[in-house]
Amino acid sequence: MENNFLSAFKKIISIRKKIVIIPHRNPDGDALGSALALKHFLDAKKHKVNIVSPNDYPTFLKWLPGESEIIKFSKRPNTARDKINNAELIFGLDFNSLSRIQDLSEIVRRTKVDKIMIDHHESPEFFANHNYSDPNMSSTCEMVYNVINASDSKLLNKKIACCLYTGIMTDTGSFRYPSTNAKTHKVVSHLISLGANGSDIHQKIFDSSSMSRLKLLGISLSNLVKIPDLPVVYITLSKEELKTCRYKKGDTEGFVNYGLSLKGVNFSCMMIENETEGKIKMSFRSQGNFSVENFARNYFNGGGHLNAAGGLSTESLDKTIIRFKNALKNHISELI
Repeated sequence: MENNFLSAFKKIISIRKKIVIIPHRNPDGDALGSALALKHFLDAKKHKVNIVSPNDYPTFLKWLPGESEIIKFSKRPNTARDKINNAELIFGLDFNSLSRIQDLSEIVRRTKVDKIMIDHHESPEFFANHNYSDPNMSSTCEMVYNVINASDSKLLNKKIACCLYTGIMTDTGSFRYPSTNAKTHKVVSHLISLGANGSDIHQKIFDSSSMSRLKLLGISLSNLVKIPDLPVVYITLSKEELKTCRYKKGDTEGFVNYGLSLKGVNFSCMMIENETEGKIKMSFRSQGNFSVENFARNYFNGGGHLNAAGGLSTESLDKTIIRFKNALKNHISELI
């Protein structure tokens, strides 16, 4: 974290303000964890803080301290719009392009107040006045920890620790991904000393599946296809299969990672048919140096990290599979 960012951050929050914190659409553990942790910190600084989420998120994240206060634009658009329009400071957390907040993007773009971006994704667009951007960081939660710890460490507490631990754990694949380093483990150690219970948080996130979710996982694995002569697999879920298992938001979280558990596979893709939006939601995971961030950006209007990214297709599921296979032909030398 650069000193000029920290100095600007301290100066801006030195005067009490009406603040809005916005995570990306379909917020995950890192987006919500960082947003809530920052809110708790700014609340302690006597600011008036609201979190506005573009839409809802999985049930397994709704235990997070302070979650019930989050305003969801998809459910309360007028309230969300008013909070943003009346804000004196806006934070964008865990996204680096306004396109990632979709319906909120134009509302935020039109505001004239200071904006602060804290994010760890590749290819930032720097939509904010002040930016803390570092793709080498494990998570936005680790970055928010750095900001809080450097600004006023005595305000770190159990609530903040639980939120930050959640985001770091989920975005590092339970501390398995290459972005996890010694500094990350030192941060996690401090969070545990503050009261974050790692085993309890892990259970709430990963061991709270419904029967329908497990059945959906079974269908996903039965749909897994290995690309001949390439270390690549893809998994599909149709809208009919989602209906059969009474799909709820978050039910497919982590399914794409199962492809990488196969010996010799270093690229896994999951394609999920979204009937409501008429799109195919795509998730990409890789091992090694193959950049799924570039792959998603070049072929499926997406982005993310070196080994974890997402994208979208507006074509049918069958046509998306064909497009995916054709795209692979341009990367055979990188994959073998």
